[in-house]
Amino acid sequence: MGWVRLIEWDRCPSDRGAYLECVGRELAVFRLDNPPRASVLDNACPHSGGNLAGGTVEGAVVRCPWHDWPFDLDTGKCIHSEKAAAVRYPTELRDGFVWADIPSLADDHLALDADRPNQSGV
Repeated sequence: MGWVRLIEWDRCPSDRGAYLECVGRELAVFRLDNPPRASVLDNACPHSGGNLAGGTVEGAVVRCPWHDWPFDLDTGKCIHSEKAAAVRYPTELRDGFVWADIPSLADDHLALDADRPNQSGV
């Protein structure tokens, strides 16, 4: 898909995420003020699918509301386990809007298909 304009910067709350749907994906958009930047994650927590946009934000960390798992909003990584990470998209602030580089779902399927062997096992 490429770069998509998601939401006006001024409409992003600073104490929680904003939930959006875009190109078939459920996203959580976070406003970080010092320095000003945004973070865009898949809304589903990788642990159990909790709503990250509904989590508590402290500094640059969001805590999943289901099991309190903390994720660094600058990297998407879980603070307690380097093996767990939320999907994070490249993000920019442009002309008062949050933009993110969101691949289409078709791109995901193409990448998955490229990793699978063909039916002949080759």
